[in-house]
Order: sequence, then C-alpha cells, then structure tokens
Amino acid sequence: MKLDMIQTIGLSVILLLIGMKLRKKVKFFEKYCIPSPVIGGFLFSIIVFIFRQTNVAQIKFDDTLQKFFMVMFFTSVGFNASLKVLKKGGKKVVIFLFVAAGLCVMQNVVAVVLSKFVGIPPLLALMTGSTPMTGGHGTSAAVAPTIEALGPIYKGANAIAIASATFGLIIGSAMGGPIASRLINKHKLLPEHFTKDRVKHSDEDIDEEVLKRQKPYLDGERFSMAFFYILIAMGIGSYLSMFIDYLMSFTGFEAHFPIYIGPMIIAAIIRNISDNVESLHAPTKEISILEDISLSLFLAMALMSLRLWDLIDLAGPVIILLLAQTLLIYLYLNFVTFKTMGSNYDAAVIVSGHCGFGMGATPNGISNMKAITEKYIYSKIAFFVIPIVGSLFIDFANISVITFFEVTLKRLAM
Repeated sequence: MKLDMIQTIGLSVILLLIGMKLRKKVKFFEKYCIPSPVIGGFLFSIIVFIFRQTNVAQIKFDDTLQKFFMVMFFTSVGFNASLKVLKKGGKKVVIFLFVAAGLCVMQNVVAVVLSKFVGIPPLLALMTGSTPMTGGHGTSAAVAPTIEALGPIYKGANAIAIASATFGLIIGSAMGGPIASRLINKHKLLPEHFTKDRVKHSDEDIDEEVLKRQKPYLDGERFSMAFFYILIAMGIGSYLSMFIDYLMSFTGFEAHFPIYIGPMIIAAIIRNISDNVESLHAPTKEISILEDISLSLFLAMALMSLRLWDLIDLAGPVIILLLAQTLLIYLYLNFVTFKTMGSNYDAAVIVSGHCGFGMGATPNGISNMKAITEKYIYSKIAFFVIPIVGSLFIDFANISVITFFEVTLKRLAM
C-alpha cells in the first residue's frame, strides 16, 4: 500500500497531534523533552514494523513534501546566523560557540575512528556522531537519507541516526545535572553559606536585548513576508547548491552537497544584509515559528517512514559507538567546556546545558540548567549563552562540520 503526497502529509499531521497529546500525558516524554513528532512518528513506525514482520501489509509513503519541509527548516536555520547578534552576545558567546563546534568535530572523529573496530563503514558510523548527538532528530532525518542513498552497504543509516538521537536526548538529560553538581561540589564553587536570594552575578558585559522578542504579537503581513523570505532563499539557494556541485566537479569529486546547504547560505546572507538595511528587515520571530512548523512536519514524516528492521543487524556496533559518545561528552565537558568557560559556578551551569544540547536538543540543556539553578543559585551568563548558541548558531556550525566530514569520507571511499 502506498500513500500519495496528500495522504502522507495528512497522516503526518494526525501523528503529530497524537504525539502532542501523549507528550502531555506521559511524564517520561516530557521529562526527557522528546519532541511530539518523534513520539507520534516513532509509534507509527513500530506499527509498520509489526505489519511487515507479520506479512499483514507493507506501507510506503510519498516523500515529496518531506524534502520540501526539510529544506524549509534548514533555510530557516540559516536566518538565525546573524553576525550582529553574535557580536552583541559578547566574548562568552563566541568562545562557547567554538567550544560547541569543537565537540561536533570530536563526535565525528570518535565515530569515524571506531568504525574500523566495530566493522561498519565510516559514513555509516558517522550517523552516531554530531549528526544525531548535537544535531538531534532534525539533522538526523535530513542527513541520514543522503548516506543511505549511497548504496546497500549504508543500509540502516536513517534508523541508526534516529535511534542515536533518541538515545542522546535521554542520556543528555540524565547526565547534565549530576556532572554539573559534581563540579560545583568538587571545586567548592559556591560560598560556604549561600542563599538563593543573595545571588552575585558576574560583571560580564552582556546585551540582553538579543534575548527579547521582536514583537509581542503576530502580524499577518509579517508572517506572509517571513514565508516569502524563506521561499526566496530556498529558490536562490537551490541554484547555489548546483553551482557548488559544478565547481566541485572540476576537482574530480562527483559526490553532491546536501540540497539544503545553498538555501542555508543564502538565508544567512539575507539575514545579515537585513540586519543593516532597515527597509529589508527580516521578520525573524515569524521565521522562527515557520522553522518550528516545518521541523515538526518534516520529523513526523521522517519518523513514520523509519525502517526499523534495518537496525536489527547493526544493534551491536551502534551500542558500542553510542557508549563511546557518552564517554566522550563526559570527558569533553569536564576538561574542555568547564575549563574554557572559566572553571567557575557559571561554567558548571553551562556544562549542564552543553550536555543537554550536545547530546540532544537546546530544551534539554535549558531543563538541565533549571534543575541545577533551582538547587543552587541562578546563573545569568549560563541562561544567556546557552539559548543563543543552542538556538541560533550551533545548527549552522554543526551542518558545516557534518558536510566537511561527509564530503571528505565520500572522497576517500571513491
């Protein structure tokens, strides 16, 4: 049985709504910040798996709109890459962005190096690296199909990436608080007789305007303009992607860049021009909402078509790779993030947040920091740095890192 484009999007919305309801009802989903489309889509993929294994039915989907919403999501991400915002954020934001990008690199290095020992191709092992860890379900569902399409030996890339992203969400939420708490106690980062009312904030010069909403309400015309901005960036960006592939062909390298790279770059260019030209001011609040909508629909469609049966034979190697990723982030948080960010209380709270989005998503990081600051004292810097880097910049940086590794490994495999 094959569903056409309209039926596929209709079913994905139903699964998204079911996921929303279950997320409110089941504490586990809310505690670990499991996204609604992941809940609904994954449950349906289990049903499809049971139907296939029992020979009841095989269900196929039209992925036309899945690709559209994928490109739309990453184009929206490109609009977050504002140099003006990065400059306003101060040096702490810039430093942490490099720290977070460094983790992306290390996650991919660990995956590729260990691929030889677990007996799977490096590109397949890459689906346990920064793609699912820092990138989460959205990046996983976008990157993994391009790997799986390379040939039979990469079968299961999509299932590995999604399973790894889910693992990361849970582990990132579970580890963040204990690691930060241990650092606070070990290094005695709090006054001997502290109270939550007597909070001393760092003198770090930060501009909190970047965290304020652009407008307290939604405007129909601005919402339309946001959609048009995204579509323009997608259209022009598609030609840029083709042009990049054309230039790469002169190097003798035949592999294609992901289709969303061009739109992301164009979106970033438009955003930075609009930041300096008042008449072209991009409606970033509305673009952010469209980013959430496109991600939800794209994820629901990606998860409901997940081929779980491809994961069965790869379970052993994947578990080893995920355990290695867990060890990596533990060491990285303790010896890189904590020390680079100042080895103080604010740094410890940032560690809990980095653990959340370094193995899951920004909401997990915020949740980790809330748990720590409710136990001890509030950290102004941590709640400034993590949302800016986690929400605005890390996806762009991570995609750049992933693309570099993907292109390099493809070239080595030729």
